[in-house]
Amino acid sequence: MASVTLENISKVYPGDVYAVRDFDLEIRDGEFLVLVGPSGCGKSTTLRMVAGLETISEGTLKIGDHVVNDVHPRDRDIAMVFQNYALYPHMTVEQNMAFALKMRKTPKAEIQERVAWAAEMLGLEELLKRKPKALSGGQRQRVALGRAIVRKPAVFLFDEPLSNLDAKLRVETRAEIKRLHRQLNTTTIYVTHDQEEAMTLGDRVVVMQGGLKRQCDAPLEIYRRPADRFVASFLGMPPMNFFEGHLQQINEKLWFINEATSLRLDQAPNEWLAGKSKRHVVAGIRPESFQLGETASEGNSIAATVQVIETLGSTMDVYLETSTGKRIVCRVPAGQLTEGQAIAAHVSPQEIHLFEPDEAGDFGRSLKAQRELVV
Repeated sequence: MASVTLENISKVYPGDVYAVRDFDLEIRDGEFLVLVGPSGCGKSTTLRMVAGLETISEGTLKIGDHVVNDVHPRDRDIAMVFQNYALYPHMTVEQNMAFALKMRKTPKAEIQERVAWAAEMLGLEELLKRKPKALSGGQRQRVALGRAIVRKPAVFLFDEPLSNLDAKLRVETRAEIKRLHRQLNTTTIYVTHDQEEAMTLGDRVVVMQGGLKRQCDAPLEIYRRPADRFVASFLGMPPMNFFEGHLQQINEKLWFINEATSLRLDQAPNEWLAGKSKRHVVAGIRPESFQLGETASEGNSIAATVQVIETLGSTMDVYLETSTGKRIVCRVPAGQLTEGQAIAAHVSPQEIHLFEPDEAGDFGRSLKAQRELVV
């Protein structure tokens, strides 16, 4: 096992196109780190640079204490699991799992021992003589995992390994990967565009966008304290609701005000006004932070009309529209509502996130994050 250190890593393609820019991160020995973000954000490129499949344009990459910028992929002591499994169709499961060890001239007895060990761990004992065409998608992915495990590498790399599986198999295989990591405790870097995978698998999660690292922290910390508006909107389903407005001090209390509502911000620092009588901001409220009621209350509710109801079993997503045409989505316990009904969406002041407007720069950075940086 080993740590992985990326020091100001960049990948630049011809035409001065940056796929990854100034990526700086230390992945601890035994940590499960997830890179998540939309398509084209640079997460797979970052992973491929760690693997040695992409050259590094700028910066330094270390595995353990060794700089590996110019080290061949086969000499980096890593094992990679791909999205498309990459199994040899003419080989059996056993032969696929043993192939890399044979190429390293590992003794035959050790190969048999390692393959048997991995097959037992993954429940593949009954499938060892089959070829990939006789396996389901989930079984093929487990074979790909087994092929990586038998090598006992210092670092595991996963490039969207579950994207070809159906929803049920994704959940099952995700749990399998989590169990394997706890058992093997091998440093793991996992790439996905699926926020649910990121939140459930990672010890830490890196949110990327436009080749940049936007935030790196524990999953719940990112969810509860997003560093900027992009992170807040990317993590969470349904996504966070955003409201344009301004801050104003009334009777020594700070309020968020726009044309549809006035929301009280208890315990918010008055210095967020930054010496201005009004400060333009964006308020963010997650769908599950709302509670719906028939009567509005001053300072903590938004008056709206029910437009669409989506029942999800024990919960439902309720789409509302305010008098100004602003649309809101709330995730609440399943109940009796009707389309066209007048409703009040209540929210606790502690559940309101505040961000700089996008045009202010810093990607609509969180006011709370800025205050913590100053402190």
